[in-house]
Amino acid sequence: MPLRCLLFFFVFVIPLCSLVDGQTANRAGNKKTKQFALPEGIERLPNLEYARPDGIALKLDLYRPTSFQDQLPVVVFVHGGGWKNGSKESVKKRLWLVSNGFAIASINYRLTDAGAWPDQINDCYAAVRWLRENAERYHLAADKIGCWGTSAGGHLAALMGTRPCPDNEVTSSRVQAVCDWFGPTALMTMPPNNVGNGRTKADVANSNGAKLLGATVREVPELAKDASAIDHVSSDDPPFLIMHGDADPGVPLSQSKTFHQRLSNAGVTSTLVILEGAGHGGPKFDASPSQDAVVKFFRQHLSH
Repeated sequence: MPLRCLLFFFVFVIPLCSLVDGQTANRAGNKKTKQFALPEGIERLPNLEYARPDGIALKLDLYRPTSFQDQLPVVVFVHGGGWKNGSKESVKKRLWLVSNGFAIASINYRLTDAGAWPDQINDCYAAVRWLRENAERYHLAADKIGCWGTSAGGHLAALMGTRPCPDNEVTSSRVQAVCDWFGPTALMTMPPNNVGNGRTKADVANSNGAKLLGATVREVPELAKDASAIDHVSSDDPPFLIMHGDADPGVPLSQSKTFHQRLSNAGVTSTLVILEGAGHGGPKFDASPSQDAVVKFFRQHLSH
């Protein structure tokens, strides 16, 4: 091949093939992510398949300390994203929990383009069962499993602690502690799910809540109740740590306040931490005081 043709091939053709491959990967829902350097002392076991509902491979990433003596308490991390976006990769800035002696199983679950309620919570249950069934293999403590979620993930984590587990399960999907970061817990009263304050019926029909349920909350009130942690509270629920910013523009603080009160009235151990000036997430949630609160909570309820 003449030198001029070789130069054309390497300069233009190879980069074009790489671009096409990247586009194909994106269409398949496998977006390439930037390489991430794990903090020292942490190992990652990526893409462990924990379930395959309807042929959809659901995977989790397991993070563990590189050095440990006993079987590790494990926290299931459930990402946010309005039930329609997000991925298990979002846990990467929360690995300080691993540095404090815990394993984290960060899960993907069916988003609203792939599954309708209650698929999302069923995936969370399946992840807990898989961890319990594989605890010995991965050096995890099967009787010390907690969960932690942000936003839509907080919604699912709260349901993991309140909603009854499936009747037919052989391995329990019950968790022993729940950390809920600014998750909606009462879908009927979430502002985007209701007409008013400038929201039209068309807006409500296109809301994330309607996409989750397949209809607006007013059209399927029983389904909305099933998907609301506040409607499942009972005295045997595990301990809760609820954290919410008082300047959250997405999920009203009242959602967490009312939920915390309902838990407390039922005799459930519940702690509500209100972060002054914090919005829907943001740096205050990963600042040292918030980290300390989360570590203290899981140590108290999973490490003994």
